[in-house]
Amino acid sequence: MPDKTPLRVIFLADTRPGHYHIAQGVIAALSRLRPVDVTRVEVQRKWIVPTRWLRARINAKSFYPPRMLRMAYRIDAETIPEADLVVSAGGETQMPNICVTRLLDVPNIFCGSLLRGLEPDNFSLIVSSYERDEGSDKHLVVLKPSSIDPDELGRPKVVPRFGADNRPKTLGLLIGGRAGRFHYRDSEWEALLAFVRDVSKAWGTRWLISTSRRTPDAVADRVKEMARDETVVAKFIDFRTAGPGTLPEIFTKSDAIVCTEDSSSMISEAVSARLPVIGVSPRASRFTEDEQLYRDFLMHKGWSRTVPIAELSPERFALALAEVEPIQENPLDALAQKLKARLPGLFQ
Repeated sequence: MPDKTPLRVIFLADTRPGHYHIAQGVIAALSRLRPVDVTRVEVQRKWIVPTRWLRARINAKSFYPPRMLRMAYRIDAETIPEADLVVSAGGETQMPNICVTRLLDVPNIFCGSLLRGLEPDNFSLIVSSYERDEGSDKHLVVLKPSSIDPDELGRPKVVPRFGADNRPKTLGLLIGGRAGRFHYRDSEWEALLAFVRDVSKAWGTRWLISTSRRTPDAVADRVKEMARDETVVAKFIDFRTAGPGTLPEIFTKSDAIVCTEDSSSMISEAVSARLPVIGVSPRASRFTEDEQLYRDFLMHKGWSRTVPIAELSPERFALALAEVEPIQENPLDALAQKLKARLPGLFQ
């Protein structure tokens, strides 16, 4: 019989949505096994404290968690309630995760890559999306967790494969912008929007388009203008007025997703929603080593493909779509069962 007692979770969150959304995905999976009672603690590191010093203190015999929490992260240990589990994602949460875990003497889950010099034994479970971690008894290698539930979105249980012989009627386009090593030329934005019009003309497909906080105003203005033609754009969600949290509406109504490659989180969430995903990339683009490994993981699984913006056409797009086999299971349910198998003590 399932345990109805709430699982008390300390959720350590940094300021980056791409990180804390992953931790929220893990917590959402846990909630499918038993109720959760979550205490969110914001992590704001004092940058005057060097990482090498923190790492040395973590491994020192004189390590005292309350002192490190107060000195490095402005967290008062006395304000942290009793809990059964600590969950966090992102490099800046690793040290406080260890501190709170040792303070409360409870299991912990970290999502991401470990800082150099930190041993996996500091964590009960490390949720990774890199195939290099396969086989480690401390790692669980899965799609980056997301709290998006494809069943709640009304996504089909059996997801068809699209291509030249099965053209999508409605496509979602998620537009990011300049980030890290991704730089878009004006001509590439023009080429992307021309592709949108070409697909609509060739296939009769209509688009649901959303911009993001990184999208240049000039690009958002061009999309807004294009959205006047309802035969091309069924709906335009302008981040400047709509704000965050609009992706589920796109996912609910789309047959497949096109997403600029600068946004790992948007691509991951679209894959989690059981959608075929095609990433589009500018010429000036390069992933970090970890990010490249993650994109390789997604493509190796057959969940996504990438097409350079310079090569976009309805025909090239159809070929890429035909290679994608979307996830058929509910990723939240699958993750829940894996967590139960790896941390059975939480679900007795």
